[in-house]
Amino acid sequence: MAEEQVFVSHAPSDLDLVQELFSTVQNLHLDIHIALEQIEPGRNRQDLEGRLTNSDLLVVVLTEASATNRWVNQEIGYAVAKGIPILPLSADGVELGGYLQRHEEVSLDPDEMEVTVFNLLARLRSELAPLGTLSTPNWFVRFPCNFENCGTTVTLDVEEIQKKLWQMFEHNQALVAGCEECDAQYFFNPATLGYVRREDPV
Repeated sequence: MAEEQVFVSHAPSDLDLVQELFSTVQNLHLDIHIALEQIEPGRNRQDLEGRLTNSDLLVVVLTEASATNRWVNQEIGYAVAKGIPILPLSADGVELGGYLQRHEEVSLDPDEMEVTVFNLLARLRSELAPLGTLSTPNWFVRFPCNFENCGTTVTLDVEEIQKKLWQMFEHNQALVAGCEECDAQYFFNPATLGYVRREDPV
């Protein structure tokens, strides 16, 4: 799967929330641009237009703060004008207005972050699936083995469909990736794809 670009639009006061939401998503083979992380010193948010133009998807994190934020609304309008698909991630009580009314939202519940991240990942896999495919694309997390300075690249292939991942989560099962060099095993949360633990070789 090619490295798709995802632009995340949000209110400044929601940056911590957005970083938590995308902390594991950023481990995937995706190019995630969180708006306020992209602003260089001395520049403003308008300079992010190029990043948005090249994006395959705009994720809008909708909270009470962002619903009236002028930059968020401008980024939504720009995406609509350029034909960039939009995925609203909406907090409880925040209604989809204007251009967003035609889009199916993902519910954002800060008290159920694993559920929120799981649903976000499900929609990302669906939205970014290549045209014409009958199933969601395989995703992967790639990282260096850190057992005794091994350093070998380890790949966690995410081949399961979202329904299977949720079933694994409910049964306290983990996704597992092994190092081919030293046999260390790495365990991941199937709902969020977040790292859980390492099991060292005997």
